[in-house]
Amino acid sequence: MIKAIWNNTVIAESDDTVVIEGNHYFPPKDIKQEFFKANETHTTCPWKGVASYYDIEVNDSVNKDAAWYYPEVSPLAKSIKGYVAFWKGVAVK
Repeated sequence: MIKAIWNNTVIAESDDTVVIEGNHYFPPKDIKQEFFKANETHTTCPWKGVASYYDIEVNDSVNKDAAWYYPEVSPLAKSIKGYVAFWKGVAVK
């Protein structure tokens, strides 16, 4: 089971992640939605598409843009459509 942990709290766990470019992408059903707040940040990957971001909020602390996902993807990235990946101090192990 792979877990994403931030601020001493498990915010996602799955035995069905997809690893791309060293990042574990978690299925949307395996993230704990109560910790995720959508925001207006977007970036573009030349081969995956436009990423959207979440702020992670745990115990009154906010980690801005710490999770991202691709709501729509190119045909090359169809395996991660809607899946969530992490950075900015979120431990994935």
